[in-house]
Amino acid sequence: MKFIAAAGLTALALGASISTAFAAGEPIKIGVAGPFTGGSSSMGVSMRDGVRLAAEEINKAGGVLGRQIQLVERDDEAKNERGVQIAQELINKERVVATVGYINTGVALASQRFFQDAKIPVINNVATGSVITHQFDDKPENYVFRNAAHDSIQAPMIVEEAIARRGFKKVAILADSTNYGQLGRADLEKALEQKGIKPVAVEKFNIKDVDMTPQLLKAKEAGAEAILTYGIGPELAQIANGMTKLGWKVPMIGSWTLSMANYIDNAGPGGEGARMPQTFIQEPTTPKRQAFIVSYLKTFNPKNSRIDSPVSAAQGYDSIYLLAAAIKQAGSTEGPKIKAALEDLKAPVEGVVTTYNKPFTKTDHEAITANIPVFGEVKGQRVVYAYESDFKKASEVRVKDVNAKGALQASAKK
Repeated sequence: MKFIAAAGLTALALGASISTAFAAGEPIKIGVAGPFTGGSSSMGVSMRDGVRLAAEEINKAGGVLGRQIQLVERDDEAKNERGVQIAQELINKERVVATVGYINTGVALASQRFFQDAKIPVINNVATGSVITHQFDDKPENYVFRNAAHDSIQAPMIVEEAIARRGFKKVAILADSTNYGQLGRADLEKALEQKGIKPVAVEKFNIKDVDMTPQLLKAKEAGAEAILTYGIGPELAQIANGMTKLGWKVPMIGSWTLSMANYIDNAGPGGEGARMPQTFIQEPTTPKRQAFIVSYLKTFNPKNSRIDSPVSAAQGYDSIYLLAAAIKQAGSTEGPKIKAALEDLKAPVEGVVTTYNKPFTKTDHEAITANIPVFGEVKGQRVVYAYESDFKKASEVRVKDVNAKGALQASAKK
């Protein structure tokens, strides 16, 4: 009987070791959600390709915890209902340990509640709606993180550029009708109010609108000296094209999406001079950025050697390295342990946008602070540094500063 019992224990131990070895050899599944088709695809594809580049590098270096990263990519088409379907599929069918992505604020807000409930971390690497990381402020734990510059950072930057730096007194706001556009519009109005300025016109447009004449005429008749924008590339191009048709040209200053290829290409000469906050501009200003740019161009061969959405690509790339660092530190792929590691990363993570040194805490899930973005400008069909002073200092990596001035106070009730 003793012999049989011992043999049984040995068999159990052997089975457990085989099971552990099998689990150790299984790939680590990470969801990648974004719009890879449609009007937001400049951002989505660039983000996805940045993610792919990082995952390939990590896998070539041996993976994480001795396991390879397996990306589970899904096209959400910038549709809220599609995002919800994908979230449930990634959680219940694919059994991902975490997800990165989300380009559109509305899709993020509709989808990430499922990851929250499943205790699976999400790193928003492009969507910028201020409320995104505050959606679950009323919960004891928050599984939503971000490494993009949220709108409460961008809106004051846009207003500072228009009012303080360039001296415009009369500005109009043109924003699309999505959650992204309308939340951003609210942030712009709040930032203008802090400067004692009321916009002379506030106009809305819809996705796929091709004629902005009514909105532009109202702005022109109100005496607008500049247009402040919150929307995505194709419609922003229609604003520039509309001004050209009217023979009325005033500066466009808007959110980071003015850097999208489908704004630059569709607006053509009329799009030149547009300015926008950027966390990354496609210039080899540090060895890390140079290596990233060279690798990206070699791997994906984008048109005119220009990344369609450099910000999306860089932030996508960085999000995977942040996640890999957390999994390694946690020594686990369990959601709560990854979340806890993200909130207390011990070692700095060298990224393309910045070096992430304690990027998150339990109460702060934003990796980017107001001191990090700079202004880009569309010039010669690509985005360059708007200010020579920023370009000269670009080799000095801007790092997170929780005391940085300039951001609006984000609110979960917004």
